[in-house]
Amino acid sequence: MASYIARRKFLATLLGGAAVAWPFAARSEQVDRLRRIGVLTGFSENDPEGQRRVTAFLARLRELGWTDGRNVRIEYRWGAGDASRIRAHAAELVRLEPDVILVNSSSVLRPLQQETRSIPIVFVQVSDPVVSGFVASLAHPDGNTTGFTC
Repeated sequence: MASYIARRKFLATLLGGAAVAWPFAARSEQVDRLRRIGVLTGFSENDPEGQRRVTAFLARLRELGWTDGRNVRIEYRWGAGDASRIRAHAAELVRLEPDVILVNSSSVLRPLQQETRSIPIVFVQVSDPVVSGFVASLAHPDGNTTGFTC
């Protein structure tokens, strides 16, 4: 149960909204254990847009008190638009058992959902995730997947 609670707190921090309301004692848990974030993107590693998004993601994490290598470890996987590569990276990230996985599109979300129903997945830039079958509803996504639409 403690692991579940810690994972939920970490996910809330990642999303940013609840971080301000947390008691200081909960924030001290960040140093107790190195958290792990998996990032699976359809971009190639040298794509300027993909790099801009990673930079923005890292900046927001720093604002929330998370620094790669200090209290969080981020594992990046770059799909480069290749479906077989994306599937392989999805399986690899699931084997690493991160606390949460961030994805940037439907093309990487679907294979990742096929790999895990237990690791929390946060998506961005997925148009109509309800119609696509990724979540039950935006208000109550159900399962291990939640996120933001375009």
